[in-house]
Amino acid sequence: MSHNASDEALPEETPPANLLTQPREGLPDLIETSHQLDLAISQLVAGSGPIAIDAERASGYRYSQRAYLVQVRREGSGTFLIDPTAFDSLTPIFEPLREEEWILHAATQDLACLREVGINPQSLFDTEYAGRLLGKPKVGLSSLLQSEMDISLAKEHSAADWSTRPIPEPWLNYAALDVELLIELREILRTQLEERDRWSWAQQEFEYLVGWKPAAPPEEAWRKLSGIHTVRDPRQLAIARELWKWRDEHAQVRDKAVGRVMPDAAIVDVAKLPLKSARDVFMLSSLRNRSHKSSADAMWEIRQRALALPDHQLPVAVKKSGAIPPPKAWAERNPDAAARWEKVRPALSAIATELEIAPEVLVSPEPIRQFCWNPEEALQSETSLTEWLRDRNVRQWQIEFISPILSATD
Repeated sequence: MSHNASDEALPEETPPANLLTQPREGLPDLIETSHQLDLAISQLVAGSGPIAIDAERASGYRYSQRAYLVQVRREGSGTFLIDPTAFDSLTPIFEPLREEEWILHAATQDLACLREVGINPQSLFDTEYAGRLLGKPKVGLSSLLQSEMDISLAKEHSAADWSTRPIPEPWLNYAALDVELLIELREILRTQLEERDRWSWAQQEFEYLVGWKPAAPPEEAWRKLSGIHTVRDPRQLAIARELWKWRDEHAQVRDKAVGRVMPDAAIVDVAKLPLKSARDVFMLSSLRNRSHKSSADAMWEIRQRALALPDHQLPVAVKKSGAIPPPKAWAERNPDAAARWEKVRPALSAIATELEIAPEVLVSPEPIRQFCWNPEEALQSETSLTEWLRDRNVRQWQIEFISPILSATD
């Protein structure tokens, strides 16, 4: 009897020999009461060494970026899973430990939501950035644990809706694993940083992260709509702007991710297509599901109001931001800047290659673009160049590598 190859039994995948699927001390209870929190605080204070911490948000599901679960671990104390929505603040945990070092992985992903619940580390170690400074090819937590400790994590719920209550036990298990080995990983990476004389680099980076803040949203955030570049007519842009505002207000009130309220594609379609009625809006393929289609009448009304706006209230098709244009446009608009860019960029790339780190770890591209576009202010003297770079958050270890190259451009 004939059969397809797909009908044959496939060999079962063999799990990694060192696959970690459960916390070594068992899954801790979720902390949801003041009594449980007080016990956790006393145990954390009685522990020793730095504190590993992580947070889970509901990105893609909620408008806010708040933490819906906080995981904490310390040697001699164990792991604690805390529901921050059950408390006014987690400051009672942070205060007795504020002088300690806090270990995070990819700190910029979690610092804002941790600060929101009252945890604001004054000293930290970022295992992801340590990996970058060491030139590791992959710096995700799972990748670093695999390369440095030969341990694989069972990772299954990274995209879960962490606002779900009750939180399923498999999700809690996944979350506990995120801090299970952070302390050991930190020790390994710090040793490597010291062996390669890069610990002072890391200290400067971690000090910068302590004061790091997310970038402010752009003045006209609606211009970031996916596909808005296809809309050029000012009146159509007004429709897109008003629909974006309506969506953002609804998403914020309902604490729902904007894409779940209305996809960008639907806003762009309503703005630029020749629609004749709310029925035409309802029939758009970009309104993918019933919950989106229920907004068709409101979108039509907003469209009609935007079409009736006086000319002086319409957005300009291309807003002059005053920002430096992309380097690919420099040859025509600023030939001297283009020449500097073509000289500086490969020199910096050569240093990064020699150090075995990514160019963006050596220095962020933005201050280099600013310098090449208009170097006069920065090049008044060597001291002013250093201060100019510091004002742009370039760390001292980076300045020592890049300032000779910048100083030699003219």
